[in-house]
Amino acid sequence: MALPASLPPPRPALGTRLQLSDEAAARIRELIMDGRIRPGDHLRLERLALEFGISVTPVREALKSLRSEGFVVLEPRRGFAVAPLSRRDVQDLFWVQAGIAAELTVRAAPRIGPAALERLDGLQHALARDKAARRSDLMEERNHLFHREINLAADSPKLAWSLGTAARYVPRGLYGRLAGWPDVAVRDHGRILAALRDGDARTAGEEMRAHIVRAGELLTGHLERRGLWRPAP
Repeated sequence: MALPASLPPPRPALGTRLQLSDEAAARIRELIMDGRIRPGDHLRLERLALEFGISVTPVREALKSLRSEGFVVLEPRRGFAVAPLSRRDVQDLFWVQAGIAAELTVRAAPRIGPAALERLDGLQHALARDKAARRSDLMEERNHLFHREINLAADSPKLAWSLGTAARYVPRGLYGRLAGWPDVAVRDHGRILAALRDGDARTAGEEMRAHIVRAGELLTGHLERRGLWRPAP
């Protein structure tokens, strides 16, 4: 496997093997979901360790973890390779996220108070400013905080945990690279916030579901443009 030249620089060591393994898994997951490595590509432990600036052991543990998640497969005598990833797989990941996020939003609507609504309003205004400044990195942070505020208001920690588990398949930092995502984020967040202000739980949930589904469509288009589902030359 030839790793892309645009790999981010090695990040500082995090101190424990478990943390290093989690960090390596997140970065490999990002390479897969961004289409920078393709299904069938073989993942060489030594090469990944060198690129990430860590030892082989946490990379091996990361690949074992990704195997349990279905991102990689272990081929006899050949090692780890990127697992097949179809359009339906991507759509399914977002279908799960959309359903959970919508339910959390419905539960949050009657519970969310003036202080939380004010924070959401501030985040929405900041999101629009970041879009105008073309700061996708800041937009991603506002996006995360916006959704977190709603999930906390739902007071359903187990359901929020389930959403976090599903959402980790799309690493933070990826949305900012999706064409059209800044416009979608500002517009959709505005609709969700308006419904929450009105106390309209049903509409808020529907808008949240549509928002997540649209993000999945953007990622699918991104992967198609990268040629993920065309045969390798």
